[in-house]
Amino acid sequence: MSDAALPFPEPFPDSPAELALDPEVLARELAAELLGDPLDEIEALEPAAVDVAAECDLGLSLLQGSQEQRMQGLRIFCEHRDPRAIPLLLPLLQAPCAVLRMSAVYALGRNPHPLAVEPLLGLLHADDNGYVRKAVAWSLGNYPDAPILNPLIRSLQLDVAAVRLWAASSLADAGATGAAKADPAAAQLLQSLRIDSEPAVRSNSAWSLGRLYGDLVEPRQEAVVEALLHTLLHDGDPTVRDEARLALEQLEQPEVLDRLQTLVDEGMIS
Repeated sequence: MSDAALPFPEPFPDSPAELALDPEVLARELAAELLGDPLDEIEALEPAAVDVAAECDLGLSLLQGSQEQRMQGLRIFCEHRDPRAIPLLLPLLQAPCAVLRMSAVYALGRNPHPLAVEPLLGLLHADDNGYVRKAVAWSLGNYPDAPILNPLIRSLQLDVAAVRLWAASSLADAGATGAAKADPAAAQLLQSLRIDSEPAVRSNSAWSLGRLYGDLVEPRQEAVVEALLHTLLHDGDPTVRDEARLALEQLEQPEVLDRLQTLVDEGMIS
């Protein structure tokens, strides 16, 4: 699963018009303030020899302090789970400062709670800051039983690249709760795999399709296999091709593995 994005022409012929590119001006007002994306830290977390309870106690105190202290507290709850933080995190989703909103969103992804669903969906729909919407697209993946499917599909269709790539990933979680959700999630991921202009979005779409495969009915499974094979053979970006191949291999379907071996034998792939 990739978080990089480089422009690349469509891999399929007769595709619809390219989706809008991220103009690389995602919330420029954050650039000077943002020393690092909390998501990068969340994704790389390792167990630390710290007193988690003491850390959380400190975080709760910091969340009630100055803006700088609240930022420090938010970083603690991007790492640790503590239900006591929820009443302090929820109001920060409405903070005037985009950095605070973004960090609160990540913290509520780490500390999911039913009361956060509605305000998170509101931010995904209406927040004018791309970093905040990106954070929401990631965090909603931790709310698979909430009504997140259609909002994530809309973001994958319409938002900027940084949001689309995490919407694509979170759709794997949203769709994994049953066939009724898996099928529409897969339908949109198949479209994005075919038409999205950003390799990272196509790559994450391939990854999510592989995760959803087991929840799909047979005709949709066949469509997923064919789309991944087409991507493996025809996408011009090597990271997307690699992700498509990995997704196919991880299906562990003998007929799919046979087709991959045939492609190797014929020199179509190495």
